[in-house]
Amino acid sequence: MTDGTVASDAAGRPIRLLPWSQLIRLSLYWLGLSAIFGGMGPINQSRLVYMGIGDADQVGTNLALIGIAGTIIAIIVQPTAGTISDYTMTRWGRRKPYIFIGSLLDVVFLYGLATSNTVLSIAVFLALLQFSSNFAQGPFQGYVPDLVPAPQVGTASSLVGLMQVLGVITGSIVAAIALATREYFIAIMVLAAIELATMLSVVIRVDDGRTSKPRNGKRWRDIALEAWGTDILKERSYVWLVASRLFILMASGTVTGFVIVYLRQALNLGEKDAAATFTIVLVAIAIATVIVIVPAGRRSDKGGRKRYIWISCGLGIVALFIIAVAPSVPVLVVGGVVFGAASGMFLAVDWALMTDIIPKASSGRYMGISNLATASSGLLAIAAAGPLSDFVNGISPGAGPRVAMLLAAGWYVVGAFLLRPVDERRREDGPVPVGAIETAAVEPPGGPPPAEPALG
Repeated sequence: MTDGTVASDAAGRPIRLLPWSQLIRLSLYWLGLSAIFGGMGPINQSRLVYMGIGDADQVGTNLALIGIAGTIIAIIVQPTAGTISDYTMTRWGRRKPYIFIGSLLDVVFLYGLATSNTVLSIAVFLALLQFSSNFAQGPFQGYVPDLVPAPQVGTASSLVGLMQVLGVITGSIVAAIALATREYFIAIMVLAAIELATMLSVVIRVDDGRTSKPRNGKRWRDIALEAWGTDILKERSYVWLVASRLFILMASGTVTGFVIVYLRQALNLGEKDAAATFTIVLVAIAIATVIVIVPAGRRSDKGGRKRYIWISCGLGIVALFIIAVAPSVPVLVVGGVVFGAASGMFLAVDWALMTDIIPKASSGRYMGISNLATASSGLLAIAAAGPLSDFVNGISPGAGPRVAMLLAAGWYVVGAFLLRPVDERRREDGPVPVGAIETAAVEPPGGPPPAEPALG
C-alpha cells in the first residue's frame, strides 16, 4: 500500500508517465462492467422475443419499461458514489472499497436476473444491478484523471474505449451462445465471473494514487449532496459535452437496444438464424472498432478532439442509413462495419476530451455526473424508438425497427450540433471558468509531493 500521493503540476494533472502495462490495468475493469450490460441487453431482448415473456406485440414498449427504474437509479447513484469517493480515506484508498463491494453485489443481482421469468422480476433485478454496478463505476471512473498525465490521455482514453468495446463484444458473444442454446442461466453467471476477474485485477494491482480531498468537517450527507451542486453549471464546456454525449449515445443505444428485434422483425429471422447473424454482425463491428479506436485516441492528442467526434458522427449517420434500408444480411454487415468505426472513434476521443476539461481534484464527481448521459441514453433511446417501432409495425409489419434506425441517425445530428460550444483546450491550458472551484491540487507544505509510486 502506498501513501496515496501523485506527482502533479499546478493544475493538478499527474506528470509521471505510466508504462503500457499500467495503462491497460487501469482500464481493464471496463471490460467486466461492459460485458454485463453488453450481454444482458441481447439476453433480455431474446427472452422477450423468443421465450414468450410479456406481450409479443409490445416488445419495444416492454424493453423501455424494464429499464426505467434502473436508469433513474444509475443517474442518482453514480455521481453520488463518485463524489463520496473523492473524500474517502481507507487503507485500500479512496476508490477500491466501492469497486469491491459493488462488484460482489452485481453477482447477487445477476443471479436474480438469471432466475427471473416475468417482466416485473427482470425489471426489479435490473434496477438492483444498476445500483450495485454504478456504486462501483462512479468511483472507478476517477482513475484516469487521477493517474494519467496529459501526454498519455489520448492513449489511456482509447484503451478505456477499447476495453468497453471488448466488454460489449464479450458479453454479446455470451448472449449469442445463450440465444443459440437457450442456456440463459449459465450465460448470465459467466458474465458475473468475467466481472469478478477484472475487478480483482484492479483491486489487487492498482494503487489509488491521488490523496483524498479534505472533508474539513463536512458531513457525509452534505458530501453526497455536493454531487448535485449548481456550481457544476459554471463549467459550460463540460455541460455542453455531456449534452452532446447524451444524444450520440442515444444513437448507438438504439442499435444495441434493437438488434435482436431488428433481426426478427425487419429481416424475419428465426431464433437460430438470428443468433448466427447476430454473431456475424458483432464480429464485423468488433473488427472495425478495434482497428479505429487506439489510432483515433492517439491522433486526437494532436489533431483536436472535437474534429474526430464530428467525423464519428458523420460515419454513424451513414451507418444507420445503411442499416435502416438493408434488404439482406450482407448489407447489414456493411452497415455494422461503418457503425463500428464510428463507435470506436467516439469512445476513444470523447473520454479523452472529458478528462481534459474537468477539475482534477473532483474527478469522481465530474466523471460520475457524465453518467447522466451514459445511463439515460439507453432508456431514452428505447423510450423514443420502442413505442414508435410498435406503432409503425401496426401499419407496416417489419418496418418499425427500420424507422427506429432512421430516428437514431437524427440523434447523431443533434449530438454533433451540441458539441460546437465546447472549448476543447486542456483545463490547464485554457481560462478557468468564472466561479469554478477545485481547479488544482493544493501543494502541501515543504514543497511538491514525492514521485508517484509504481502501480502494482
